[in-house]
Amino acid sequence: MDDRIRARRARLTFDHVRRFGSVLATTDGRWALVSTSLSLLVAGFVTWMAVGTFPVSGPMVGTPAHTPVAYELFMKLVRAGGADQFAAFMPQKNAAPTGDEDLANPSPGEETRAITLDRGDTLAGAMEDQGISAADANAAVTAMGKNFNPHALKIGMSIDLTFSLAAPVGEPKSKSTVVMVNRKPVTVPVAEDSDAGATPVTSQAIARLLSVHFSPTIDQDITITRTTDGGFTADMVKKQLEVHRHRAGATIDSSLYLAGMQAGIPADIVVDMIRMFSYKVDFQRDLHPGDNFEVYYDYYYTPEGQPAKTGNIAYARMRLGGKDVTLYRYQPDPDQPADYFDAKGQSAKGMLMKTPVDGARISSGFGARLHPILGYTRMHKGVDFAVPSGTPVMAAGSGDISFMGWASGYGNFVVLNHGNGYATAYGHLSRFAPGMRRGGRVRQGQVFAFSGMTGLATGPHLHYEIRVNNSQVNPLTVKIAEGRLLNGRDLREFLDQRLKTDATIASQPLETKVADISTDLRQAKAK
Repeated sequence: MDDRIRARRARLTFDHVRRFGSVLATTDGRWALVSTSLSLLVAGFVTWMAVGTFPVSGPMVGTPAHTPVAYELFMKLVRAGGADQFAAFMPQKNAAPTGDEDLANPSPGEETRAITLDRGDTLAGAMEDQGISAADANAAVTAMGKNFNPHALKIGMSIDLTFSLAAPVGEPKSKSTVVMVNRKPVTVPVAEDSDAGATPVTSQAIARLLSVHFSPTIDQDITITRTTDGGFTADMVKKQLEVHRHRAGATIDSSLYLAGMQAGIPADIVVDMIRMFSYKVDFQRDLHPGDNFEVYYDYYYTPEGQPAKTGNIAYARMRLGGKDVTLYRYQPDPDQPADYFDAKGQSAKGMLMKTPVDGARISSGFGARLHPILGYTRMHKGVDFAVPSGTPVMAAGSGDISFMGWASGYGNFVVLNHGNGYATAYGHLSRFAPGMRRGGRVRQGQVFAFSGMTGLATGPHLHYEIRVNNSQVNPLTVKIAEGRLLNGRDLREFLDQRLKTDATIASQPLETKVADISTDLRQAKAK
């Protein structure tokens, strides 16, 4: 059996030799053999070079192909005999840098961390929570106080902290060495042996605060920097905003506020429009579906095109039942705030606003009625506006708060004294605005309370009264003194400015884009 196997192997070997000899006997066969051998040699060399270029993020464990000794064995030798005995494996002091060090950490020993202020946080406390010393935190806040009030910081504001790192806890800086792994220098921590074993390496502590950066507003940057003497200095940079003017408008289907928001007009601009027209327009009786409006206003953007803040309304028009009510901004006295006037120079402001809330439906008028709770007929000496609880209530005119508190069936109640025998009263309020108090002063159009259903009320609404010489009168029919009428030089200057505004508006396209849920003019970049 064995003789037959050996004979078969001999015949196979003889056949391979004979075939190999026949290949070498021809020129084409010899060239094919040489070409195949060279190809295999080149492929092996390229593979070997590629493996040597793989990046190393840390010491390799085990016995990789290009590691002289196993990492665990090497570390035992280093601990036993010191790093000097293995200098041959380490890079020389005059060795050229590889360039990988900067990629790994562009600022060794420094770190920048973003923090967010939560409710109840102070800036100093938030920094101490990150490990910054109380001395550095308080010194930085003190330096900032020269340019910015720390109490004005808002919840959710992002703040960037840059600090230097101390040595890793549990390991002195000197106990480390550098070894060559795959021809790459790798820093290796060396922990001292002790009875309890090697000291574990934990996170690095913060040595000192270097800088603080935040933006309290979109057009303002504040940077607090550590000085050479160990103190701190604060710099505030205010961005130069660019003003863009928008001419926007829409058709009113329900309320002026909703139509403005759907057209992408900033909420602050819409509220200002309501306040402007509240002296001329009764939003309950004068406004109907199909009416329209347009407004020409300023909006400020950062140099990068990001929206920053609203500006002034230069012009606004409402078309109500085919009749236009137009208002222009004009400042006759540079020492007094600007006002709005109609096309003839009549001030938009009357002594009292017609409606102190926006979008209200009159649910009960002035006169005798069956009381819905008491169940008998009695005089209703005011007008009820049906609005959701929490709707802002504006002062119908400037005056003093003569009463503010609970008043039986009125619930939370406010009476404003406007002088010359005029007063207004507001009932069923849910709450008062912050800072309001009896004897305080309010200006016309200022939000001083919010609607509700306190007292004798079957639903949320605002009860509104106008009192003349302590007697209630019908707010819908009472004649209220109108505002100032321009004349002389002021009228000529106003008319000239009005013509320029009209010409500018005529050259501007009307923005009628309906905004989606997440996009409006406040969130779009300046064009």
